[in-house]
Amino acid sequence: MEKLKVGVINLGCDKNRIDSEIIIGSLSEKYDMTNDPKIADIILVNTCGFIESSKQESIDTILEMSKYKEKYNCSVLIATGCLTQRYGAELLELMPELDIILGVNDYNKLLSSIEEVRSKNIKIEHCTYSDENINEGQRVLTTGTYSAYVRISEGCDNACSYCAIPNIRGKYRSRKMEKIVQEVKDLSEHGCKEIILVAQDTTRYGMDLYGEKNLHKLISEISKVQGIEWIRVLYCYAEEITDEIINEIALNDKVCKYVDIPIQHISDDILKSMRRKGRKNIITENINKMRKNINGLNLRTSLIVGFPGETEENFEELKQFIKEIKFDKLGVFKYSMEDGTAAAEMKNQISEEVKISREEELMIIQQRISKELNNKKIGRIYKVLVEGFNGNTYFGRSYEMAPEVDGTIFFEADKVYNKGEFVTIKVTEALEYDLIGVVCYESCE
Repeated sequence: MEKLKVGVINLGCDKNRIDSEIIIGSLSEKYDMTNDPKIADIILVNTCGFIESSKQESIDTILEMSKYKEKYNCSVLIATGCLTQRYGAELLELMPELDIILGVNDYNKLLSSIEEVRSKNIKIEHCTYSDENINEGQRVLTTGTYSAYVRISEGCDNACSYCAIPNIRGKYRSRKMEKIVQEVKDLSEHGCKEIILVAQDTTRYGMDLYGEKNLHKLISEISKVQGIEWIRVLYCYAEEITDEIINEIALNDKVCKYVDIPIQHISDDILKSMRRKGRKNIITENINKMRKNINGLNLRTSLIVGFPGETEENFEELKQFIKEIKFDKLGVFKYSMEDGTAAAEMKNQISEEVKISREEELMIIQQRISKELNNKKIGRIYKVLVEGFNGNTYFGRSYEMAPEVDGTIFFEADKVYNKGEFVTIKVTEALEYDLIGVVCYESCE
């Protein structure tokens, strides 16, 4: 008997992607997977509910997939993820097209829920809140076998005033180190070469399990896994960067000299209103310490503009800081008023027009900085991870580039390279965010 076909659509962050990969791993035991919704008997949308735009994208995607119930094979439409965790039964009531709703802690109920819906023709909703559950299991990579995100913890304790994550994902809870290392070993055996460590706050790793911050120890253990060539660390709180973390990044050859520190703002008034722990002095101090001790360091950050009460003076301070620090990579987000957060109740909300203007202004500044920094890379030689090709033009990433959010290195080649191979490239041209280079077949002198 032919197996039913399931299509999975992932939306949102890389933590969501990991959940989707675990879901696919579970579904693959019983069903065939497909990327074509026209032939899918079951369609699952793993939603994002972090900010208003992502919620709208999730709703639009669910509605789009519901059309396949009318015209094609789909008989079961499922929504999972942060949006469903936030709104639960309310979402099922508002969207009768859905058959199953599962929250972020209920993926273990997926297979039984599908069978029950198909046999009884009912609708099912499970949205359990948990401060203990961590989604783990066999994954099917959607990033290509050569690169994988690895979640080192779940949830968050920081309680930033604009963020709903603690209400969705629960309190911060670290995964056991031996489980993480074993997952990395399994990924390496399947050809993975780049490990990207993620969490809501990677710098806090281990505090709940071991009574101390253990990110540096975790990195050290992962670096012992054969086959892994790059270890990349995302979502570090700048004020929580310890000397041990800095030393591990600086001295461990497998660790990419790339640190993501989402500072969100630099004005102490705004940081206090955001309920961020860091302040301008410690953020600046730690940035300078990292740059002093980590050779070739690339720093990425993300910022929020238009937070309630953000004055012109606050914004000017942020602009000046960006010009002085010159982050290698930078993303800007407009503040989004979210249900159930303290910031949503604050006075002095900023107009959308001002938010858009400030976002554009920061990105223009960063574009100039990025072009200036990229120009200095002309003539440099990089180890590049090949990610694909178009005709005879290949593209890939150096250690300075995280997947999907940073730039790309383009190069032509006289021989065939496979995805996941490393190749040595000399940069010959710089664009605002991307680089162009040539292959060093023997030497780049």
